[in-house]
Amino acid sequence: MYRKIKPWLYLLPAMLFLGCFLVYPLLDVMVYSVEEGYNSASQTYFGVGPYNFSYVLHDPYFIQALKNTFLLVVITVPVSTLLALFISLGLNSIQKLKDLFQTVYFLPYVTNTLAVGLVFMILFKKTPYSDGLINVLIQTFGGKSVDFIDGPYWAKMFVLCIYTIWIVLPFKILILTSALASVNQDYYKAAKIDGTSRFRTFMRITLPMISPMLFYLIITGFIGAFKAYSDAVALFGTDLNAAGMNTIVGYVYDMLYGNGGGYPSFASAAALILFAIVLTITCINLMISGRDA
Repeated sequence: MYRKIKPWLYLLPAMLFLGCFLVYPLLDVMVYSVEEGYNSASQTYFGVGPYNFSYVLHDPYFIQALKNTFLLVVITVPVSTLLALFISLGLNSIQKLKDLFQTVYFLPYVTNTLAVGLVFMILFKKTPYSDGLINVLIQTFGGKSVDFIDGPYWAKMFVLCIYTIWIVLPFKILILTSALASVNQDYYKAAKIDGTSRFRTFMRITLPMISPMLFYLIITGFIGAFKAYSDAVALFGTDLNAAGMNTIVGYVYDMLYGNGGGYPSFASAAALILFAIVLTITCINLMISGRDA
């Protein structure tokens, strides 16, 4: 009898932790999301139904946040993954100063996010005293300066995407560099003896061998990009709705604690919509990766 219970005793601390900090909050969010007219002060509501979801899906601020988040995901995940792959291939082929270059590329990962955001503001933000370093370069080549922080939507989205790619790139480079280093060198020696081209070697040996790590980075990249919030705050401040650059997580935060906050039911509905989107995309990615494996 003890042998049957013993494994569950080992799992009990983890199960209690997950139950308290994952399962219970998720169930609580589900309950809040269907309580219509919930008053956080009196802890009362007048009905149960799908109104909260309908309100959120018709809220212009949520639609804008959904658009921003999807653009951020569609642009940053593939671009950052491809860039990390090319940089990792370059680092893997370097012999001299390899460790130094790896350290340099990893530095942004250990740098404070808001500090990096401040640097980007200095680079892109127009002030009464300066147009910013990027605008100086644009003007040098005959272009017109652009207000990337307070200007048109496309300019702000461009800066946000560049900033996000810069933040996630070091981790992806680290993972892919490790994956490339673990590939058996005998495969490359055999390909070299057969006179196989570099491109064919990459497509037939390198890519299949590191594909599990690539799919891991794509899946975690999608999840991370959908949860983006601090990136936008670092660039555009806390009033993201006024800047038109809010994200879904930012919308949830605003509903709970923002200037118009105090609406846990709407926040819960938005959080569940985000959960459903992330779960669906993750399942699709897992199906694709399983099929290719």
